[in-house]
Amino acid sequence: MPEQATVTSPSESIQQKTAEAKALIAAELAKRGLACITSSFQTECVVLVHMLIEQRPDVPVLFLETGYHFPETLAYRDQMAKDWKLNLVNLEAKQSVADQEAQFGILNQTEPNRCCGFRKVEPLFAGLSNYDLWFTALRREQSPTRANLQPVEPFKLPGGKSLEKISPLAMWTNRDVWAYLSLNNILAHPLYNQGYTSIGCQPCTKLPFDPNNPRSGRWQGQEKLECGIHIQAD
Repeated sequence: MPEQATVTSPSESIQQKTAEAKALIAAELAKRGLACITSSFQTECVVLVHMLIEQRPDVPVLFLETGYHFPETLAYRDQMAKDWKLNLVNLEAKQSVADQEAQFGILNQTEPNRCCGFRKVEPLFAGLSNYDLWFTALRREQSPTRANLQPVEPFKLPGGKSLEKISPLAMWTNRDVWAYLSLNNILAHPLYNQGYTSIGCQPCTKLPFDPNNPRSGRWQGQEKLECGIHIQAD
């Protein structure tokens, strides 16, 4: 009589993936060096923050305060920081939005790469220079540029410092992320209820036009897939 295939329920699957992610987090936190996590407070970011503070409650949570966020993002960030007692670190650009626009115009419309460089890449890389372990909620499924993402990779900053970039959710699907939120009774960013599937700065975030591509609402009409913070320095 042939053996029956073992069927793993969705609940068992997410529990197994959660256990694997937490094991990786524990192993990395056991290494010497200062750890931090970057969070945009999207679904996967909240999942990883939830796992990480379980093991390191005071881990710095780095948030890129670009000056262009949706009001809902800032309100949700503040509520989560309060509820979870997060060690929130807001990273800001050297120039205010008003000063940048006065000098260069509306870069998010004319030169989005340059805008991301000023308001995201430079502040983040400056902030990361203080740490040795960088936890991110990147997933392979999110974008073609992330298809070969490894759970642990070296990352070199422009100044030459190398740190370890850790993505415990690399192999997770969007369904896994939502399953974790449901199982742990975590409320997601309110804009998901309005149909958004990937949430960045307000001027560069629209409702997705491709139902099979959650990031299709980002930089709509531009040949741009990343803001640049996950691109290695030359």
